[in-house]
Amino acid sequence: MSHDRKPPPPERAKLVRDGFTMPEADYALLKELKHRLHDVKREARKSELLRAGLRALAELDAEALAAALDRLTPVKTGRPPKSG
Repeated sequence: MSHDRKPPPPERAKLVRDGFTMPEADYALLKELKHRLHDVKREARKSELLRAGLRALAELDAEALAAALDRLTPVKTGRPPKSG
């Protein structure tokens, strides 16, 4: 009589919580990308879209990556002022 043992569950990746500021247009782009996924019946969280974008950028060579960064509008770092 053999005992069927389940393999141990895979180790979960350590998660890091971070916050950042982005222009409203880029934030709106996240919403647009999420909306485009409705056509293929796929939902995505903002963090998934950002992670997918990082993976796509990682496939670029250094020159293409630098060019992609050069196309961005610079933003002031730090928290935006509180409104209201």
